[in-house]
Order: sequence, then C-alpha cells, then structure tokens
Amino acid sequence: MSFLLPKLTSKKEVDQAIQSTAEKVLVLRFGRDEDPVCLQLDDILSKTSSDLSKMAAIYLVDVDRTPVYTHYFDISYIPSTVFFFNGQHMKVDYGSPDHTKFVGSFKTKQDFIDLIEVIYRGAMRGKLIVQSPIDPKNIPKYDLLYQD
Repeated sequence: MSFLLPKLTSKKEVDQAIQSTAEKVLVLRFGRDEDPVCLQLDDILSKTSSDLSKMAAIYLVDVDRTPVYTHYFDISYIPSTVFFFNGQHMKVDYGSPDHTKFVGSFKTKQDFIDLIEVIYRGAMRGKLIVQSPIDPKNIPKYDLLYQD
C-alpha cells in the first residue's frame, strides 16, 4: 500500500512539505516501506487519505533517507507518525510521556480519522497540543529510549 501515498525522500522535500502545507494537518509517517508494521499503517493511511483530503496531507518519509529528521524527532521505533499544521509541530497527549509523535500503527481506520479531526479542530483554534481521542487500550506501549 506504500505505493499509493506520496513519498518524501530528502530533508529538502520534508522541509518543503512542512512549509507549504497550509490549512491542513500534515501527516508524516517515518518508517521503511518493507517493514510489516509500516505496511499495516500505510494501508490505514492510504484507505483514509481520500476521506481526509480536505483536512490532511499524508506523506511517507524513509527514516534512512532523512537522518536529520529521524534524529530531530528522536525516532527510535518505526513507524512513527508526526503531525504539523501551518508549519507548526502539533503535539498530542496520548497518555504517554512522548507527545511529539504516535509510535506504531493505528488499530483501526476510525482511530486515525478521529485523531486527525481532533488535531485539525484544535489547530484551527490555535492549540499546539490536543488530547488524543483514541481509546488508551488501542495505543501501542513502548519504553522510550533517550539517546545522548
């Protein structure tokens, strides 16, 4: 399913997407095309992209081709999904210590759709952090690795 979504393959392309995506949630999925969990997430993203086209722009970012962003967002697990709105990094409180990204795959298409709607509505009201609408039992649990 990865082939159905546009890919960003360099820091320059990621920068351009962040700067040029206006009035929509920018969804950046960091991962690898051949990773099974990334493929599962890509399936959900591609199936919802047309439904969310007025609210979100979804891109796939290869972690090996964008080491600057992989390091910047401290991506130690893939897939990791990062959200922006009008060039501003949007944070989400998932009930975990990390509000900067969603780690793992969404359990259902509806979980992803609900999250995009909450981020979009919050961003339109000027919020930089929103509360996750996803049932906590549907959020993958990971131990965070902090690298010096």
